[in-house]
Amino acid sequence: MNKLTTLLLLLALFLASCQQQPESQQQTTQTSQKWWKEAIIYQIYPRSFKDTDGDGVGDLKGIIEKLDYIKSLGVTAVWLNPIYSSPNDDNGYDVSDYRNIMADFGTMEDFDLMLKGMHERDIKLIMDVVVNHSSDEHEWFKQSRSSRENPYRHYYHWWPAEKGEPPYRYSLFDEKGDAWKYDSLTNAYYLHYFSQKQPDLNWENPKVRQEVYDIMKFWADKGVDGFRLDAFQFAAKDTTYPAFPEGFEKNFIDYYAMQGNLHEYLQEMHREVFSKYDVMSVAEGAGRNFEDAHNLVDEDRNELNMAYAFEGVDIAKPDGYSLGHFKEVFTRWDSAFAEKGWLSIFLANHDQARLVSRFGNDSTVFRAPSAKMLNTFILSMRGTPYCYFGDELGMTNIGFETIDQYQDIAAINGYKKVKHQGGDVEKYLKDLKVSSRDNGRTPMQWNDSEYAGFSTAKPWLPVNENHKTINVAAQESDPNSVLSYFKKMTQLRKDHPLLVYGDYEIIEPEHPQIYAYTRKLDGKGMLVVLNFSAYDAGIQLPATLLLGDIMINSEPGLERRGNAMTLRPYQAVIFALN
Repeated sequence: MNKLTTLLLLLALFLASCQQQPESQQQTTQTSQKWWKEAIIYQIYPRSFKDTDGDGVGDLKGIIEKLDYIKSLGVTAVWLNPIYSSPNDDNGYDVSDYRNIMADFGTMEDFDLMLKGMHERDIKLIMDVVVNHSSDEHEWFKQSRSSRENPYRHYYHWWPAEKGEPPYRYSLFDEKGDAWKYDSLTNAYYLHYFSQKQPDLNWENPKVRQEVYDIMKFWADKGVDGFRLDAFQFAAKDTTYPAFPEGFEKNFIDYYAMQGNLHEYLQEMHREVFSKYDVMSVAEGAGRNFEDAHNLVDEDRNELNMAYAFEGVDIAKPDGYSLGHFKEVFTRWDSAFAEKGWLSIFLANHDQARLVSRFGNDSTVFRAPSAKMLNTFILSMRGTPYCYFGDELGMTNIGFETIDQYQDIAAINGYKKVKHQGGDVEKYLKDLKVSSRDNGRTPMQWNDSEYAGFSTAKPWLPVNENHKTINVAAQESDPNSVLSYFKKMTQLRKDHPLLVYGDYEIIEPEHPQIYAYTRKLDGKGMLVVLNFSAYDAGIQLPATLLLGDIMINSEPGLERRGNAMTLRPYQAVIFALN
């Protein structure tokens, strides 16, 4: 056989193997594997993680102290909420210096040590970039408001008072709901979609954009592995400020998200920053629809890596949610991104109440089983999972009763707004008890000591009283704990790429208690069966599913006869498929 014949034969064999493999799987195994798709991200709210200097506020040295713990979880990346210099109107989401560390958290030397420690443990770091707005104490804004002729004037959105009151814009955090704040110094109004101490940056100004890219390069040059863009879907604005219809604030996303030249700005950011570093990029929010989301994250767009959609996390309301709705939303999003783009999978973050209190059952009997089940869901779906600190323990809502117990500006100003408008204050407080962001921000529960091992002093937010029984020390020594199960689940995901890249298909979508789905890749498969209820739940699975070994089981044992099985309350089981 001559060389040409041999080469032609090898080429034919290669083409035949490609034809045998489904196109989506060819793409998965050949071109689309990325570290950020395989990442398991652990979100740390630094103010509440670990305090080492006794001031009641978590700090970077606290994170350094707990790096081995973070590594033991099986996570591969940390998303760190803002640690930049800030007057703390919105817990660091009001930045006064993007190249400095807030004194509460430590120093730049501490940051460098923390990053080095993470990288030594093969943990990547994703930083929050808060550039829809800055603090009103940032030097840019101080200059901007000093005179109408100042070079920094156009770093923000100003409306001269001689033109009359500006067209109404809704503010998420303002106690009167008004996003325009009058400033007498230059007889003008400035725009703030959030707190009045968070003036919105003017992204239409190329100088602002270049400032942001330089800031991101500063952190990327330090070795940061990714960026999460806070509230960025709101960054671009129509600066003619057209009047919006009355009542638009009920659907403000339709008017605020994905406006103007946002895609051009992201493509510019990609050219200036993302293309020059091996960094992950994700923006808060995914726009108004699937088209918006795809335009943000499809690879050929050269914008962002993954969508972070709110529809799933928004399912849980103060009065509960339906499993049918839950299944429909996550199935619909998976289907929309089955061929192109990439999703984030999460049920909790710093803007939500606790996972187990919203989507599970935080009663004494069912807290641990439902926390295990929910973590199974997050870690077995297609998409990059985001696990919020404390959810690996099944931490619960604290449930404040009175407004003076809250620290969160959204809760406090929301209360003032309801009161100002003559609304139902009692109902507001009742809903807030279930849904407040402060529920997810109480200190990490390390042990059963007075302040849960978080601090030696009174913490900035109270420690949940159940830390006596729900804590790391107790769960690390218990093989059946939520923590021990979480570690097994992260290992299962890392051992089996099909849980990352595999196709998703829902089974028995109408079942009222059970959420079941398969994950399949390259001829291998798994079946995930989750009981979302506080009662035993039976299911008859299709005979076409050939069940193999149990890969993981959140409860001891399983009542089963062939493809018929009964799950205990909140039980989670994953089978291999033959």
